[in-house]
Amino acid sequence: MPRPIALAVDFGGTKVEAALVDDRGTLLAGSRHRRPTGPTADSGQLQRAVADVVRGAHDALPAGAELIGVGIGTAGPVDLRERTVSPLNVPAWRGHPLAADVAALLPDVPVDLRIDGLCIVLAESWVGAGRGARNLLGMVVSTGVGGGLLLGGAAAPSPSGNSGHIGHIEVGGFDDLCACGGHGCLEAIASGPRTVAWARRQGFTGETGEDLAVAHAAGDPVALAAVERAGTAIGRAIASATNLVDLDLVAIGGGFSRVSPALFDHARAALAERTAFDFVQRTRIEPSGLSDEGPLIGAGALVHRPQPLG
Repeated sequence: MPRPIALAVDFGGTKVEAALVDDRGTLLAGSRHRRPTGPTADSGQLQRAVADVVRGAHDALPAGAELIGVGIGTAGPVDLRERTVSPLNVPAWRGHPLAADVAALLPDVPVDLRIDGLCIVLAESWVGAGRGARNLLGMVVSTGVGGGLLLGGAAAPSPSGNSGHIGHIEVGGFDDLCACGGHGCLEAIASGPRTVAWARRQGFTGETGEDLAVAHAAGDPVALAAVERAGTAIGRAIASATNLVDLDLVAIGGGFSRVSPALFDHARAALAERTAFDFVQRTRIEPSGLSDEGPLIGAGALVHRPQPLG
């Protein structure tokens, strides 16, 4: 019997990647390809980037393997009915038919598309930090902040496909204006770019999350305050979410989640403030068990461990 392989695509506000994922949740060596995206790219550039990584991954399909499907995880919001994407941090795409773009590259191969936060949580439940958890929130803290929910061991029902998008929960004690139109949204406070922007207003001279990480490790007071601010907001948002749906575990991945282990310390401290509620305090906050492979493994899970729509 041919070895079943999924082609996984992860589309976000900074880059798009594709890779081959086997039925054990492992990325095939040499199959991973990446191209930049970003807020200044036009639609044609984005489509070419997607095509480049999909073709690169497909070309790595080994002999004796069968490509059984494509899974796409994308920054949101998404529209599952139309199979379109409108990533908040990629303004060139509003209602863009990403699933159709990929299907045209690989005719006769089924394509599933979901929000990237759901892919994160599927990956963590399958082979990561969330194995054994029934009520699990997966978070992406990167260019934006996204999320996905498993409730009772299955993807939370979501007619539009955007359930679990914790980045747009408004966080008490903050009033940062968000691109979605809200005030105090978690993404506006705790994403990598917005945390760096806040630090720069306080006198920080670095320009990237990597710069902030270096400064934090060196004890720079503004960097320390910036990471504490982001982590506190994350913890408060998680506290609100677990009050709503009684979470066992929150697994956090994404590039900016690795700015410092202190980010998790501050998040846990904010959650621990809910001293009257034992069920909230039992919720664990853990870093992703999958490093930067989680979004791709989760996109592969859409093929190997399919989830119902709606």
